[in-house]
Amino acid sequence: MIPSSRFLEAGLVGAADLASAATVVELGPGSGGTTTALLAGMAADARLLAVEINPHLHRLLAGIDDDRLVAHCGSATALDDALRENGLPAPDVVVSGIPFSRMPADDGRAVIEAVRGALAPGGRFVAYQLSDRVARLATPVFGAPRIARWEWRNIPPLRLYVWDRPAG
Repeated sequence: MIPSSRFLEAGLVGAADLASAATVVELGPGSGGTTTALLAGMAADARLLAVEINPHLHRLLAGIDDDRLVAHCGSATALDDALRENGLPAPDVVVSGIPFSRMPADDGRAVIEAVRGALAPGGRFVAYQLSDRVARLATPVFGAPRIARWEWRNIPPLRLYVWDRPAG
């Protein structure tokens, strides 16, 4: 596994507009490289819920020393439960690095529906992927992505997608 490049991390932080977010969720944070970048871009009083299904990677996340971070071991399909268990409101931003191309389509759709159900009105969903499968799954739910671009300065190069949930 190759860590995300600083270019991808900067692109995620910028696309997510973290400075104005009070609650951020990261789905599939892995070993925490993007997690630390998100924390660096967040306000001092914001909270980050990092949802990781792999117990080993969850333990690595739990070792990040930042009071704003809540490391949660569980499935992204149970996002509402994770927020409730940790006393967090609807997120302003959800960032996902989950490899949608390696999961069954029904599971991918369930994650997208969980994001839609949890995301605050006016919130933002940001996903970074090698394949376009997340876009194919999310577009029927969120509409066309506002941003869809490649970050070539990453190994492997990844696509960055951004969807905004209407405020009304």
